[in-house]
Amino acid sequence: MAERQHHGLVGRDLALVALICLAWAGNFLTSKLALREFPPLLFTGLRLVLLGALLLPFLKRPAPGQWPRLTAVCLCNGVLHFGLSFWALSLSATLASPAIVMQSYVPMAALLAWWWLGERIHWRTGAAIALSFSGVLVLGFDPAVLHSPEGLVLMLVSAFFLAIGSVLMRRLKGLDMVSQQGWTALVGMVPLLAASALIEPDMRPAIAHASWVAWFGVAYAAVIASLVGHGLYYLLLQRHPVAQVTPYLLSAPVLATLLGIAVLHDRVGPRLWLGGAMVLGGVLAIALRNLTRTRPMPPAETA
Repeated sequence: MAERQHHGLVGRDLALVALICLAWAGNFLTSKLALREFPPLLFTGLRLVLLGALLLPFLKRPAPGQWPRLTAVCLCNGVLHFGLSFWALSLSATLASPAIVMQSYVPMAALLAWWWLGERIHWRTGAAIALSFSGVLVLGFDPAVLHSPEGLVLMLVSAFFLAIGSVLMRRLKGLDMVSQQGWTALVGMVPLLAASALIEPDMRPAIAHASWVAWFGVAYAAVIASLVGHGLYYLLLQRHPVAQVTPYLLSAPVLATLLGIAVLHDRVGPRLWLGGAMVLGGVLAIALRNLTRTRPMPPAETA
């Protein structure tokens, strides 16, 4: 591992990073279109149903004593993070703000690791955390964000639960990424569908009348964003340290922003550009600092 840290990503590995970023950026676009027909909790539940069905044959049982932590990870990542992030995406006026604000889970997780696990925070990391959170404030004053501020708030709460889940994942043992995704889907789909039945409009008409665009969004989220995106990411981890890959993945929210402008005609103002640059700049600085750490942060799966 130490030897691999001296070699950057080149050639085929850079092409894999590009595919991952395209898969995750496209997820914001296809999900946004699907959310015009599916309410967000139902959409998230359907995504996890499909993902769980696809991964069921490959699941590994967690080690003894790991079930409480695994369940907590599944609830934080699968139910609270995914459910709230798609809810935020459905409310947002642009793809840019949710795609960028989601990355604030990285500084949140750094603070949680300092609080829970006693990890030290170097002053450079502290400055990067402050820069990211300041960027969220700047971004929040963009007119497009002010038009639906509840979307920004929900995405921040979603990022917080992803940060909790990411810190808890560090202590999971004996589960590969496929099993973690599979258990997240199987544990998460029941409370999401139950919550949808309780608080969202009747799911039966939405399912019965959904167009191919809506179903394509569900399939894309499960197959392309989760299976392909995270599958390729796991392949890269066989060759490179996590912290060496993470900085490249920050292009995903940038690509999502450009897709929103090109396809949905999003209007991205100067405050959103500046705030987004501050958020991603802070996350990049944390990722670069993590090159010297033993347990860097894994990337968000995206919404």
